[in-house]
Amino acid sequence: MKKEPIKRYSQAFKQQVVREYETGASIYRLQQRYGIGAHNTVKRWIEQYGRSGFRAEVVHIQTVEDQIEFQAMKQRIAELESALAQSVLENRMLAATIEVASQSLGLDLKKNFGKKS
Repeated sequence: MKKEPIKRYSQAFKQQVVREYETGASIYRLQQRYGIGAHNTVKRWIEQYGRSGFRAEVVHIQTVEDQIEFQAMKQRIAELESALAQSVLENRMLAATIEVASQSLGLDLKKNFGKKS
């Protein structure tokens, strides 16, 4: 059995492969396109010559339905956050009103009148 000769790649070639990776090409595609034997080879080049090593961002593949559902969820979250802010504001306003009324009347209006001790 004949051994395959060890391939040596120039630094310029390695940097070109890394640039293509950083613009969105997958490691598998680069291996296929350039006949690079192992994916670890490309990964090592990315660590050596890449701007930030492996891609930091996560790539999401979504169907149109998923995108619509995601937008609806974002809108619902915004509505709920707005409702929560409104409720907190109303709660603070009522607490301040009770405090002012308690001071004006000289009574403790926070006292729980419903319980019998």
